[in-house]
Amino acid sequence: MPLSEDEQRILTEIEQRLYESDPRLARDVRSTTVYTPAFRGLRWAALGFVVGVIFMIATLSVSFVLAFLGFLVMLASALAFERSLRRLGRVGIQQITQRSSNSGVRAYFGHTGERMRDRFRNDDEPPPPPT
Repeated sequence: MPLSEDEQRILTEIEQRLYESDPRLARDVRSTTVYTPAFRGLRWAALGFVVGVIFMIATLSVSFVLAFLGFLVMLASALAFERSLRRLGRVGIQQITQRSSNSGVRAYFGHTGERMRDRFRNDDEPPPPPT
């Protein structure tokens, strides 16, 4: 059921007040989806897999036991990747691929640069206007 014009106006006013009172929260709410935690898990699992491969190759000449630990890290990361992929589901994968194809690298890495700038911004500086 669509909203009436009055309800739409009230919702727009609430949204504008949110942007004025807390722009960081408004940006986080706008950029966060249901699939964000699962996608973050995919990235961490992929990073863990790469670290496990590097550790396994680096320690293979030193000790097979250490290389096996690297393999276990790879295995755990692969299982975490699979679990996050299942949590993401078909619709989440389609949403992520559509979002990344529309916005490129910025959508893939999220708003990390903006969050870092916000973290180190001086409190005296006014926040940038919402985009």
